[in-house]
Amino acid sequence: MTANDIRVVLADDERMVRTALRAILSAEPGIEVAGEAATGAEAVSVVRELKPDVVLMDVRMPETDGIRATEQILQTMSEPPRVVVVTTFENDAYVYEALRAGAAGFLLKRADADELVQAVRLVARSDSLLFPAAVRSLAAEYGRAEPAPPDWVARLTGRESEVLRLMAAGLTNAEIAGRMGVGAATVKTHVASVLAKTGARDRTQAVIAAYEAGFMKTG
Repeated sequence: MTANDIRVVLADDERMVRTALRAILSAEPGIEVAGEAATGAEAVSVVRELKPDVVLMDVRMPETDGIRATEQILQTMSEPPRVVVVTTFENDAYVYEALRAGAAGFLLKRADADELVQAVRLVARSDSLLFPAAVRSLAAEYGRAEPAPPDWVARLTGRESEVLRLMAAGLTNAEIAGRMGVGAATVKTHVASVLAKTGARDRTQAVIAAYEAGFMKTG
């Protein structure tokens, strides 16, 4: 373990699932499994105590489900971790509600080891979107379309609008910088402005807001 390790908490009511996730992640350099939880309520308590970087959160658990647990963690911690919802079904209303609640992304339980590790590393960096096509599909199926574009749409500059569209496509800051022909620092500034104007916690919530506002099309 080093000071730069990504610290992860596993929250799932199935011990075998937690054991499998722990085995995969513990074998990876730079990743430490800091703790586990078997219920949503326990997950909130463990995360508050251990302050990990990433939480892998089962969406359906006893006492408190993954959606409510995610909300409680993000609303009550000054520096909350990144939450990745782990689910059996990709096209699931529970997953979309968890994303709306603040989860940074989702991962299927049938994902292979490489996908799991990549997802943890990616959300820890916070500069890309997990499975952008799947997020678009979820927004098309379960999104709450607003009757009129919210004020923030008109307040986006041309550059910010372009950055938001590229964020929705899953591009990293470096990739956006290359596409737009600007520096990485400029992209970081634009992303921060997009998050502020949309009132989003992170890229995932900004992209969901863009779909629900009609700024991005789901079809």
